[in-house]
Amino acid sequence: MRRRSSGNLMGLVYIAPAIALVSVFFIMPLCMTAWMSLHNWPLMGVPRFIGIANYLAIAHDTRFWSALGFTAYYTGIVTVAIFAVAFPLALFIERPRPGVGVYRTFFFMPVVVGFASASLLWSWLLNVDSGLFSPALFDLGLTQKKINLLASFQPAFWSIIAMVVWKVAGFTMVILMTGLQSIPGELHEAAKIDGAGALARFRLITLPLMRRTLALALILSVSGSVLAFDQFYIILRGGPNNQTLTAVYWIFNQSFVSFKLGYGAALSMVLLIVLIVLSLIQLRILRQPEGVE
Repeated sequence: MRRRSSGNLMGLVYIAPAIALVSVFFIMPLCMTAWMSLHNWPLMGVPRFIGIANYLAIAHDTRFWSALGFTAYYTGIVTVAIFAVAFPLALFIERPRPGVGVYRTFFFMPVVVGFASASLLWSWLLNVDSGLFSPALFDLGLTQKKINLLASFQPAFWSIIAMVVWKVAGFTMVILMTGLQSIPGELHEAAKIDGAGALARFRLITLPLMRRTLALALILSVSGSVLAFDQFYIILRGGPNNQTLTAVYWIFNQSFVSFKLGYGAALSMVLLIVLIVLSLIQLRILRQPEGVE
């Protein structure tokens, strides 16, 4: 009994730093945000308790629901785009081949660039006069004049999608590559002997055995997309005409532009609930048993 108690105590000592970090940087801010959401909390002055009034106001905040709808639309599009690029790249670099290390490094390099830095870079690339894309299209004769790619919704939106895919696809590629490498080669060899083609092996062996890896990559991609802010703030400022206003951007606007800190906290709690629901759905997929179908 004494030995077991000593082991439990040592275990607590080992996890104490992690508990402290989680408490200071997650649990305490979360509790503070929940408490602020129940107050009229101005930047200057004394907070006033108002109960659930902020949450009731959210129900009538059409701009927030519009921003949440756009966030869902952006999340769906960018997630599909990321996987459409990352999966072929993972298949390409998964097996040893000449120069594969160079390819892996090249594809992964944008990941190490911060989102703010990447947004600033693409803001310059998309500039109608001094950038790269619009002048290049004009010089190649593909357009009759220099086009401002950020002036209307469709080109601006797809420019953001291109930037995010360039920035994030390498990270998803590495996750998928680890899943591919965990599949025993004997299964593919046996299927090949039985006459299964490449497409059949991919559908019946690769995809089923990568279910957990795909779910993990999906959770990370969806969570990051729902919390998108930097690229829309730095490149588009929510434009054109507030058509690219994301949920986090609207929370930022209410909290640090309108200085409604209590209302911004309530919006944050609602977005947290949305993320929890999405994560639970995806974790349900993650728990499903693996196997070759």
